[in-house]
Amino acid sequence: MKSNLQLDAKGLSCPMPIVKTKKAMDTLTSGEILEVQVTDKGALADIPAWAKAGGHTILDKSEDAGVITFFIQKA
Repeated sequence: MKSNLQLDAKGLSCPMPIVKTKKAMDTLTSGEILEVQVTDKGALADIPAWAKAGGHTILDKSEDAGVITFFIQKA
């Protein structure tokens, strides 16, 4: 999937992946896609909950070798 911006939040623990995701999302315009890579397992629940609260859409989520990748479309 193609994204407009990539965020590497690997190695960060809660709440930093969410903080950095919000800051990155603030730079995008509506409809653009943010790719976020995290290693914190808490992000599996935190990022979808944050996206839903903000009206954003999780387009895809995958996990490979301990790295969780989210594609989030800005509302």
